[in-house]
Amino acid sequence: MKLTELKKKLKGVIIVNTTPFKQDGSLDLESYRTNLRWLLKKTIGKDFIFNPLGSTGEFYAMSDDECKAVIKTTVEEVNGKLPVFAGVGRPGTRETIRMCQYAESAGVAGVQVILPYYFIPTEEGAFLHYKAIAESIKIAVMVYNNPGPSGCWIKPPLMAKIAKIPNVVACKENTPNLTQYVQMRKAIDEKDMTFFCGLGETMYNTGAKIGYAGVVSSNANVMPEWTYALYQAAEAHDFAKMDAIFKKMAPYNEFIDRLTTTRAHIGVNSAAPMYLPTVKAAMDIIGLNGGEPRLPITGLTANEKTELAGILKKLKISG
Repeated sequence: MKLTELKKKLKGVIIVNTTPFKQDGSLDLESYRTNLRWLLKKTIGKDFIFNPLGSTGEFYAMSDDECKAVIKTTVEEVNGKLPVFAGVGRPGTRETIRMCQYAESAGVAGVQVILPYYFIPTEEGAFLHYKAIAESIKIAVMVYNNPGPSGCWIKPPLMAKIAKIPNVVACKENTPNLTQYVQMRKAIDEKDMTFFCGLGETMYNTGAKIGYAGVVSSNANVMPEWTYALYQAAEAHDFAKMDAIFKKMAPYNEFIDRLTTTRAHIGVNSAAPMYLPTVKAAMDIIGLNGGEPRLPITGLTANEKTELAGILKKLKISG
């Protein structure tokens, strides 16, 4: 897909696809195919983008060979019906480039690249990182500006410089600070870069008035209709409708928030990722293939799964 054509499709809901594992912990590609086929039936003809190997896809707990198998399977199943942006970020530039080049050869529309993590780069290092990646491939690059796991945040002047790299076309923006986001939008030419709300439906519902091209969602693995309804309301500037849709889903969000605040967590800069085991458990409950997350992330307890099942039933969310 040519970049000019792809840029027109950069809007809507980016689904961060979960990765199912078998009981012995091995990759379950057949279950993954089943999940993708279910999602495709729900999303064809609408503004959706598939994002395998994001945080919800547990790329950090998978080998390169497993990641390549997931990318290949996604491209095969989607078969050009929707754009696919594969998560390929690695702590070092050379290894990231290798994964980008594999993703390109597999046929993705673009790659999503998180900031280098472990060691925090200088601004020049971050720029050269994205420049080297973009120049190594011909497909689109989406910057994943996530200060939580990466420990740093690309500021507006640097992002404006990165956005001028020809095939860097979008940003998954995860700042929780709306003032920072306003400054970012003012600094970037809309022709250079499209921005998606990377923090899910809660932040999207709050920040939609500022303007996003769409929202990145893990919940859409289970309830794509809900997330898409939020997106459509935002596009229509019907913020009262957005509030009503979001309020309807409050029991599900409050369940995740409660788990996040009550589970013991040793992190300094980020919240416990309880959305991940919740989404995977919800998938199992409605008849899809979620499974347990890989360690070090732990799944829900039996009592928590029972409670979640009751919430989904009340919200009439099913497969």
